[in-house]
Amino acid sequence: MTTALQTPAKGNVFLRISAHLAERTDIASALEAVADEIAEVIPFTHADLCLKDRPGWLSSYEVGIQTRWSRARTRVEASPIRDLITGKCDFMLCEDAMQDPRQTYQGACSEPILNHELRSRVHVLMKVMGQPIGTLNISHSTPGLYDHETVRRAQHVADVLSPYFHALHTAEQAQRATQVRQEAQAREEGLRRGALELTQTLEQERQRIGMDLHDQTLADLTRLLREITGDAAPRSDHMVHRIEEIISDLRRIIDTAVPTLLDLFGFVHAVQVHLERAVGSEQIEVTVTDTTDGAPDRLDPTVRTALFRIAQEAINNAARHSGAGRIEVWIEPLEPSGLVLTVRDDGCGIPSTLQRRSGLAHMRTRARLISADLDLLDDGGCTLRVILGERS
Repeated sequence: MTTALQTPAKGNVFLRISAHLAERTDIASALEAVADEIAEVIPFTHADLCLKDRPGWLSSYEVGIQTRWSRARTRVEASPIRDLITGKCDFMLCEDAMQDPRQTYQGACSEPILNHELRSRVHVLMKVMGQPIGTLNISHSTPGLYDHETVRRAQHVADVLSPYFHALHTAEQAQRATQVRQEAQAREEGLRRGALELTQTLEQERQRIGMDLHDQTLADLTRLLREITGDAAPRSDHMVHRIEEIISDLRRIIDTAVPTLLDLFGFVHAVQVHLERAVGSEQIEVTVTDTTDGAPDRLDPTVRTALFRIAQEAINNAARHSGAGRIEVWIEPLEPSGLVLTVRDDGCGIPSTLQRRSGLAHMRTRARLISADLDLLDDGGCTLRVILGERS
């Protein structure tokens, strides 16, 4: 065969390739910058780099002809260079790729070969520190143009290109990962803010319902109680007792739904009152300690309410389920500008059934909505800790 390839005569092609690559910061422009030098070594109609991407996938970068290879990633098993990239051979040389079963097998992404008549093809591995990072692929529309000398030249070109393009590809992957992470964080923050706004709306509706219960239902029950306990009414001690219980329960619901104590007297006082009401007549020692100089009351109102709801639920669980003799609530500072809410009891710990209760799930959800961490510790009792702000 009479080859059309001649040994390059113009200066040192590989020094020029290195000089061009040193000035580039992205793969596409770097490949375009060295296309003429590659053509001096091996004439081509189309040339591309296939670089390993995430496991099982390849990314392609092209010069000469733009095809679908560079518009989307390709799975290794669908790539015409799969035998090379999977280690079945050290190089691939095709006289006519359009008729080569290694290139045009069923399921292969070989449309560019057929559409652009890429007949002569040579493929060599690109390696960095002995590890394959991809392949250099050179094609021409003339069949039978390339031979084993072409393979040798292509390998020399690949050896020069590999460290540069590996560095560029690594940088691009890192940049892409950063962008994906930032977009995910932005979406998460958008969802969190939306959920927080919804929580605020629900809280306002909850308070409205509480006021309605107070102004209407509780008033009606109180009037009914007066009527059946009046001098002219027939006496029913059982009915009186039941209505008194209903009124007591309703007042508790209203107090929970409308945190007026929180609004009027602040976080610590509201927690103290709720703790005393939760334990009722039980012989349980209770303390509330704030070493933050009232930091909860300087929070955004929605965040403060969510923190109060978490404290309520934790106190209720401790009072109802732990069998504790002591319940403590601590509000402590967290440098530089956060705080830690701790509800601790000396009861029976955390029964496995309690861990699955909806109350705990609600507390975790409220904590996430205000970007807080919630820890639950079984430490000879039960300790629930809410960390609002970054840990030091």
